[in-house]
Amino acid sequence: MAKRLLLLSNSRNPGQEFLAHAEDTVRDFFGSIGSAVFAPFAGVTLPFGPYTDLVRKHFGKLGIDITSLHETNNPVGEVKKAEAILVGGGNTFHLLHHLYKLELLDAIRERVTGGAPYMGWSAGSNVACPTIKTTNDMPIIEPPSLDALGLVSFQINPHYLDANPKDHGGETREQRILEFIEVNPETYVAGLREGTLLRIEETSVELIGERPMRVFKKGTDPREYEAGESLELLRS
Repeated sequence: MAKRLLLLSNSRNPGQEFLAHAEDTVRDFFGSIGSAVFAPFAGVTLPFGPYTDLVRKHFGKLGIDITSLHETNNPVGEVKKAEAILVGGGNTFHLLHHLYKLELLDAIRERVTGGAPYMGWSAGSNVACPTIKTTNDMPIIEPPSLDALGLVSFQINPHYLDANPKDHGGETREQRILEFIEVNPETYVAGLREGTLLRIEETSVELIGERPMRVFKKGTDPREYEAGESLELLRS
């Protein structure tokens, strides 16, 4: 069965509630689904319990009951029978560490390829990629590997920024991504700006949001893609 994914750059736009900017898309994506499992493991300063409460409150308004994987003695079993899977944002290294620790990578991969919709935001979008090498996060904990779920064939850089802050002498986000593709020349990187997301249905990839996405690939100039443009180059 074909994969279905919703991959968001961020969970909250300035001045808006949690996931408010994507609510219509999320509602349409999940349709009649009534339950989902949630992986809160990217939470660090936001503990798993309060993080789950936030997600449970929001998705409850959509008629979706949430089971958090930190609340069960059998997280692999919960994933295997899940109607849908949610993976939240926070620190990507912390998230991947726990996915390895709980032996959830294979279970999530198999359930999503078996037809369960997957939604991730920020770190949750990063781990849908082949690796987490294009995260913006500090490696506050060391997972066994940087290899992730591989649900898509390309990399995502969420929270993509164009400008360097005033008086900042370090590299821009673009320069960091150019370093990545220099040593990973076969890999596309999608720079997802705030308020944007990718919806993947079977082999179709659609950009949703009011801002363009910047795509990087070794040997070609970075290119901007607007919502509605073909993203055939990112098809898995």
